[in-house]
Amino acid sequence: MKSIINALKRIDWMLVLFILPIISAGLVTMKSFTPQESTGDFFSKQIIWVLVGFAIFFIFSFIDFRFLKRTDVLVTIFLINAGILLLLFILGHISHGAKSWFSLGFFSFQPVDMMKLVLVLILAKYFSRRHVEIRDIKHIFISGFYAFIPFILVLLQPDFGSAMIIFFIWFGMVLVSGISKTHLLAVFIFGTLVFATFWFLIFAPYQKARIANFLNPLTDIHGSGYNAFQSTIAVGSGEINGKGLGFGTQSRLKFLPQPQADFVFAAFSEEWGFIGSLFVLLLYMAIIWRILYSAALGAYNFEILFGMGIAVFFISHILVNIGMNLGLLPVTGIPLPFMSYGGSHLIFEFAGLGILMSMKRYSRSVHRDDTKNEFLGV
Repeated sequence: MKSIINALKRIDWMLVLFILPIISAGLVTMKSFTPQESTGDFFSKQIIWVLVGFAIFFIFSFIDFRFLKRTDVLVTIFLINAGILLLLFILGHISHGAKSWFSLGFFSFQPVDMMKLVLVLILAKYFSRRHVEIRDIKHIFISGFYAFIPFILVLLQPDFGSAMIIFFIWFGMVLVSGISKTHLLAVFIFGTLVFATFWFLIFAPYQKARIANFLNPLTDIHGSGYNAFQSTIAVGSGEINGKGLGFGTQSRLKFLPQPQADFVFAAFSEEWGFIGSLFVLLLYMAIIWRILYSAALGAYNFEILFGMGIAVFFISHILVNIGMNLGLLPVTGIPLPFMSYGGSHLIFEFAGLGILMSMKRYSRSVHRDDTKNEFLGV
């Protein structure tokens, strides 16, 4: 009983308090669509996934995850997940042009969501053991290799959105790890020169057109840019106060695709306007603040870097999805955390936060000598 009470004390209830309104915003938006106008009762199904997600969050907060600091454990988990991504090419289900799902009949599972969390863990482990020598340029390439494996496997599906998130997770964790910014800049200058060489000397005109259209879909609003165009209309038509719950014409008249998933922010903005959208953005900022606060309490580098990696994970999803809804970024099929319909992303969002809560069990009992030993890689 005492252990349960202690576990409940470790949970950041302010974080939960900030998450609940965002979940409610997504559910309310889904409720405005009747089953006849959609492919199913998204509202009822999402409630089930939310309950499962919270269950995982609380269960994980009770588990001692210090075993994840073992290199052999993390490498094994990483290789298993890479193998699962490979298995998609054989057994995967094609959805929206990408072979990125396992269809299990009563539900579908997207394994890349699990790999994102595993990548945060293995990069946190890698950087935490190399604190003293972190400025060596080799760590950019070695850590990049860990990210490159899932990046290329996901890109070949092709799932450009998730590949972008994997890159952002790696890049964000590199920035906070202490790696020399000069070395990082040199690597990116080299990458830019390689891309420029391909652009001017190798890519055919039709390949350049595809890349340009992907980066700026609004140049073809009757083709690949249709979804982004309808999304910007939905967001703009909400104006200051919105059209009101259930009166979002872009969603109800089916001009806006996937209003319960990829474009839930646009559907919400149309009904709740600028004020409602600003409230959601402030809640996301509060969530990131609480994640970073928990990360700062970490006992060792591993816990601190994991918490910062989780923050990067959420920031990447939020920026890419909302940027996509505003027509500022390519349409990539990235869900909005806690708000978009779906179980895979919800489960691993809550799993990551649950692990973070679990790490607080020993955040204040660390000994200085233990910290020094971890910095030195002992």
